[in-house]
Amino acid sequence: MRPRASWAALFVGPALLLLGFYLVYPAINTIWLSFFDASSQHFVGLANFRELFHSPTMLVAFRNNLIWLIVFTTATVSLGLALAVLTDRVRYESLAKAVIFLPMAISFTGAGVIWKFMYAYVPPGGQQVGLLNQIMVSLGLQPVGWLITQPWVDNLALIAVGVWIWTGFSMVILSAAYKGIPRELLEAARVDGASEWQVFRFVSLPALQTTLAVVATTMIINVLKIFDIVYVMTNGNFGTEVLANRMYTVMFQFQDFGQASAIAVILLIIVLPFMLVSVRRFRAEEGQR
Repeated sequence: MRPRASWAALFVGPALLLLGFYLVYPAINTIWLSFFDASSQHFVGLANFRELFHSPTMLVAFRNNLIWLIVFTTATVSLGLALAVLTDRVRYESLAKAVIFLPMAISFTGAGVIWKFMYAYVPPGGQQVGLLNQIMVSLGLQPVGWLITQPWVDNLALIAVGVWIWTGFSMVILSAAYKGIPRELLEAARVDGASEWQVFRFVSLPALQTTLAVVATTMIINVLKIFDIVYVMTNGNFGTEVLANRMYTVMFQFQDFGQASAIAVILLIIVLPFMLVSVRRFRAEEGQR
């Protein structure tokens, strides 16, 4: 056993050291700093957390993260599932999936810049440079300030960018699971007189439940950490602030390391249960194989 343990330590040891240095130590240090003041010199206990939960800006950030969580997750998973089923029936399946997946190849910052131009707004009477408002004007409608209309339009406009990026990812994962459903089950249901909707609802959907849960959990973890799109397009202005962007602002603009660390701890606490659920589900799937 000793030689085997030595070999295991030799291979696993460096990885554990790197994980400890880059993940565990920063997490512990961040938790420690969250109990100190802005300069990290004086211990203030839970004062940073109390102040965050009484801050109007933070309450807006919590609200927006909840909006992102509900709308983004529902849209990406639903559209991904619909596209996975539909593309399975088209002749040029690979091409269709490649086009839908293409936004994933663009950095989130790049996507934010692209869509900021798409949403660009010029007051009525001026020459519109944004594609969406140019279409609105061409149809005889008034241009819309997509990113400056509070409190719903601007948030939904930002969420649409996230959905545009991540729907392709959901589609690819769900498509692989959909193709794994035995075709005999689908054909048997059709032979028994089931409509296509009944086949999907009573055969395909139950078979995809585990994969749907995994994709939904992944989307939830991603959306709770959303930063790039909001930072590039609005920087949290006009009621679009989210937790990750607020953490960045407090850290690098206000130089308040205590509150920034407290926000990071709150994010960690929110994300951790979903990560544990994802790990447990992965272990359960591995145990069934």
